Amino acid sequence: MSKVLEQKQQVVSEIADKFRNSKAAVLVDYRGLNVAEATELRSQLREAGVDFKVYKNTMVRRATADTDLTGLDEVLVGPTALAFSEDDVVAPAKVLNNFAKEHEALEIKGGVVEGEVATLEQIKELATLPDYEGLVSMFLSVLQAPIRNFAYATQAVADQKEEEESA
Repeated sequence: MSKVLEQKQQVVSEIADKFRNSKAAVLVDYRGLNVAEATELRSQLREAGVDFKVYKNTMVRRATADTDLTGLDEVLVGPTALAFSEDDVVAPAKVLNNFAKEHEALEIKGGVVEGEVATLEQIKELATLPDYEGLVSMFLSVLQAPIRNFAYATQAVADQKEEEESA
């Protein structure tokens, strides 16, 4: 086997591994972004723990065939960059969606969530969800509400008994 073919097979297996190991992957068309904007996007994604890389569409198609994600093949047209996150399902969609609002040149094409092909609408919906810390915060406030209400009720009963005794 030639070295070039071996390198291409390595790239395909790298992409396939990223698809298998990531909780979310988002495909974007980055045409029209200047160097400063692309650097800013990469920086924001890096801060969110997202791996962002440009691959050849043919390599991505071969990787999608290996991982049964051939539904992505229809969006693999033109320049395509992939954003992978192994930890957070929401992070790549949220960062890319927010960046796309400010920079019209960035276009979200589709993605993969928990091993399933996701449409553009599903990715945008995912971007509106709060991140992990936000969800934990919401959950804790829901748990805390009944306890707080019980405390208010017992305080009201205690106040009422005090008023009755002083009257």
